[in-house]
Amino acid sequence: MVKKGVLYLLSAWIVRVVMLVYVPQKRSTAASRTWLLLIFLLPWPGLFLYALFGRIRLPKHRLAQQQRASRMIRLAQAQVARSLLAAPDLPPNLLPVADLATRLGDFEPFGGNSVELLPEYQGSIDRLIADVEAARHHVHLLSYIFEPDATGSQVAAALIKAAKRGVTCRVLLDAVGSRRALRRLAPRLRAAGVEVHAALPVGFFRRNAARFDLRNHRKLAVVDGRIGYAGSQNIADPAFVKNYPNEELVVRLTGPVVAQLQSVFLADHYFETGARIPEKELFPALTGKGTSTAHVVPSGPGYARENAEELIIALLYAARERVVITTPYFVPDDVFLQALRSAALRGVDVHLVLSLHANQTFTQFAQRAYYGAVIDAGVKIHLYRPHFLHAKHLTVDNAVALVGSTNIDIRSFALNAEIMLVIYDPEVVASLRTLQEKYFADSDVLTPENWEGRPLLLKVAQNTARLADSFL
Repeated sequence: MVKKGVLYLLSAWIVRVVMLVYVPQKRSTAASRTWLLLIFLLPWPGLFLYALFGRIRLPKHRLAQQQRASRMIRLAQAQVARSLLAAPDLPPNLLPVADLATRLGDFEPFGGNSVELLPEYQGSIDRLIADVEAARHHVHLLSYIFEPDATGSQVAAALIKAAKRGVTCRVLLDAVGSRRALRRLAPRLRAAGVEVHAALPVGFFRRNAARFDLRNHRKLAVVDGRIGYAGSQNIADPAFVKNYPNEELVVRLTGPVVAQLQSVFLADHYFETGARIPEKELFPALTGKGTSTAHVVPSGPGYARENAEELIIALLYAARERVVITTPYFVPDDVFLQALRSAALRGVDVHLVLSLHANQTFTQFAQRAYYGAVIDAGVKIHLYRPHFLHAKHLTVDNAVALVGSTNIDIRSFALNAEIMLVIYDPEVVASLRTLQEKYFADSDVLTPENWEGRPLLLKVAQNTARLADSFL
C-alpha cells in the first residue's frame, strides 16, 4: 500500500513538472496559469481534462478547408466590379482599423448597403418569417440555438412551406446548442425537403468531430442572396432566463454585403458536408441598396488569429471620443482589459452595458470580479434591469458600429465560430446610440462606493470564479 502511495506521489510530480514546461507553449499567460493551477492541485484529473480541452484543436482537414475558403473569398473579390468596393469615410485615426478588419476576415468593405436595426424580439422573428415566405429561390439559415418551442416551430413551419413550393432551404444548426431541434424538428424538416446539417458534431468516431466546447455560435440568414440577417438572436423563445426574457439586436441587410454573409454560410456548409454548391445561382448581381459601407469579419479557431478580439482592441486604442460596448458576458483577458482601461484613462468616454440578471451564475461571478479594475480607470458600468440583455454590439466615436454574435470573453474570442458586421456610417451609429441611451435610462450605474461595499464572502466567491476564466 505504501509502495502504491509513493508511486502515485512520484507520478503526480512528474505530471506537474512535465506540464509546467508544456502548458505555457503557444498560449496566453492567463490560460497557462488557470490550467497549471488545476494540474498542480489535481495532477491526474487535471491532465485528463487538459487532454480533452486544453488545446484549441480542429481536425487538420477543417483547417485546410478554412484556408481554401479564404483563398476563394480573396479571389472572388478581386473579380467583382471595383466600383462596389468602398473606402470607409473615416477620420485618420480609424482608417487603419478598417484595413485590419479586411486583413483579419478576408472581406473588403462594400458601399451601397441598407442596414435596418431590429431590437424588438418578436419583430425580428416576424420579419425573418415574412422574408422566408416571400423567398423565390433559396433560404440559408445558420443558428447556434434552434429550439423546438413556439418560436422555433414558427420558423420551421415557414421553411417547410417554402420548401414545398420549390424554394431550396438549407439549415445549419450547432450540434450542441441545437441538439433538441436536431432530434425533434430536423426529421420533419428533412421529410419536407429542407436540408438540415449539424455543425461541429461531437463524437469520437465522427470524421468532422470537434471538441464539444468548440461551437459554431453564429446567427445569420440569407434569403435569395439579396436579404441578410445577422446579430445576437437565436431561433428560440426569449425566456432563457426565468422572469427576465432575452433582449436582442438583429440587423436586416440588403446590398452587396449580403454576398459576404452568403460566403460565410457556404463555407460553413462546405466544412460540414464537403459539398460545393454551384455558386452562380446564389450570388445575384450586386447592386447598391443604401448608403452604408460595411463588411463582415468572421472569427473562430479555424483562423490563425483571434479576429474579433484583435479588431475590438484596435478600435479601443484608436478611439478618441466615445466607446459603448454592450455584451451579456464580460470575461476579458489581460490584453483586452488593458486596452479598455487605456481608453478610459486617456479621456475617452467609455461605457460598458451589461445585464443585471444572469443565465449563467458561475460566469456572472467571474464577470463581476473585473468590475473594480475598469471602474477605477473611469469606465462607466450600466447594469440593465428590464431583461436579460443578450445583445452584442459596439460603437466607436461617431464613425464605426459592430453588431454580431461575439461576446467579450475568451470563449467567443478563441473557441467559438462567430461573426461580426462592421458598419462605417454615422447614421447607423446614431441609431445605435439612441438604443444605447435607452439602455442607460433603464440601468443602474455602478459606482466605486457601492461596488466596494459588497460583502466579503461575495468578493471571495467572485475572485475565485475569476481563476477559471479560461474555461468560461
